[in-house]
Amino acid sequence: MGPIDIFARAGENPHMSTIVQARRSQRMPQIGNLKTAMVAWIVAGHALLGYSSIGGWPYDEVNEVTFDRRSEWLLAILIGPSALFVVGTFFFLAGLFSPAAVARKGSARFAGDRILRLGVPFLCFMGLIWPLFMWAAYRAAGYRVSYWWTFTHRQPLLDSGPLWFAEVLLYFSLAYAAWSWAATRLRRQPRPEPGPFGGGHLVALAAAVAVASFVIRLWFPARSTQVLDLHLWQWPQCLAMFGLGVVVARRGWVGSVPEGLRHACGLAVAVTLAAVAVLAVALGVSSLAEAATPFLGGWHWQALLLAGVEACLVVAGSVWALGTAQHHLLNGGRLSVACGRASYAAFALQGPVLLALAIAARPLPLPAEAKALVVGAFGVPACFWLGWLIIARTRLGRLL
Repeated sequence: MGPIDIFARAGENPHMSTIVQARRSQRMPQIGNLKTAMVAWIVAGHALLGYSSIGGWPYDEVNEVTFDRRSEWLLAILIGPSALFVVGTFFFLAGLFSPAAVARKGSARFAGDRILRLGVPFLCFMGLIWPLFMWAAYRAAGYRVSYWWTFTHRQPLLDSGPLWFAEVLLYFSLAYAAWSWAATRLRRQPRPEPGPFGGGHLVALAAAVAVASFVIRLWFPARSTQVLDLHLWQWPQCLAMFGLGVVVARRGWVGSVPEGLRHACGLAVAVTLAAVAVLAVALGVSSLAEAATPFLGGWHWQALLLAGVEACLVVAGSVWALGTAQHHLLNGGRLSVACGRASYAAFALQGPVLLALAIAARPLPLPAEAKALVVGAFGVPACFWLGWLIIARTRLGRLL
């Protein structure tokens, strides 16, 4: 039995925790490489979105130049679809490895580790780092505001930048730890072997995510802000994908997604993207900023359409991404391992790094397209390099 099989089976048999603990140092490079690719994509995407008129990254509040309409369209084609599902994929991966982690550590220690790994960085960013760098960005743009103003008057209140992801994942993880603790004590008989899980289940899950997203966006439209930047409008997909990861972990998906299901999910993603392109042309959408409002929420057929597209992409796209990584991202060299280990730190550091680079590039007499490329080209490697320094050279490495 290989290390991947052990991780997969740990979620279904708590008695295997000692075996898992003995093998936990053996890493799966395909998962690390997938996380590296997704974090790099997110960092590069945020570098571009800071100069867009549609927004999506806080530097757009103070940017000095923006893309022209043609560049905005190209940006939407390249980044738009991935923005609908990549966060859900992270929740999927978190859920996928949670059963083995609980089996190995126990519910209490798992909860404590999640508080340290997710909660402490979130509090640091919310209370100090994020408002400090946003204050610097506002000052560079000529706004005479104080640090305290950026902490108390920017929307949303108690913003933590990209670390909202860690905040929400912490809530889900603690809920899962409590559920696991209760289930262990209430269970009187061994857990039965899991039943089959196939395409029909994924279709049903996508339909549930679409309906739930549409309903919750009646009150909390997409891209709306809440205190602590909870992203409530995104919770249906995040919770569903975390739960999917937990469910399929017992079915061996940590080691291998069923091949037929991987191909079917890839086809579903391709068909969905093609349909979106056709609909955009048919609807005559010419300005993303002007056309976005009815898609974001409310009793609009456009909001239901976006919820359906998002649900298809997040469910099918996450499964396809995991299966593809298991087949093609198997390089376990020193660089790939280092990037995989530093991926969470790189994700957390993208806010300070990208804002600092955008501030430094502000005086340059360049169009938005050039500045965005410069910020992205320097930002991605800088995030991973600094992340690796933190992981390898400081005690914070134990936390991240």
